[in-house]
Amino acid sequence: MSVLNVGQIRIHPGSVAKDDAMAEAAGILQDAGAVTGAYLDAMRQREQTVSTYMGNELAIPHGTNETKDAILASALSFVRYDGGVDWDGEKVTFVVGIAGKGDEHLDILSQIALIFSEDEEVERLKAAATPEDLYALLSSVND
Repeated sequence: MSVLNVGQIRIHPGSVAKDDAMAEAAGILQDAGAVTGAYLDAMRQREQTVSTYMGNELAIPHGTNETKDAILASALSFVRYDGGVDWDGEKVTFVVGIAGKGDEHLDILSQIALIFSEDEEVERLKAAATPEDLYALLSSVND
């Protein structure tokens, strides 16, 4: 099962507002055919109850359990903002949108958490020059 491809990875030199970052994450997932247009609202609802900031400059916006019908397939979006995003007072560089069919989001989340638990990996992700380079570092999420 391939949840990530190069087309779902982006690098931006600047910064955006948190809501714009969530909109881009949801938009990439929607373009990939993984979610419906309702998914962004589901992400916003989740964010109102609990921040999806995970530490190590990573946020993983995803929908609430009540909005599972907005998910058509499991997929990831991965966006690096080199200018950083203010995520409720935390500096976020990586915004990883997650859509998981059934319980698949738990596996996907644990893969992402593993990658981001290593400081060296995070530095490599920051140094990657292209979406292709990022994809090579992230390909374990498809295993």
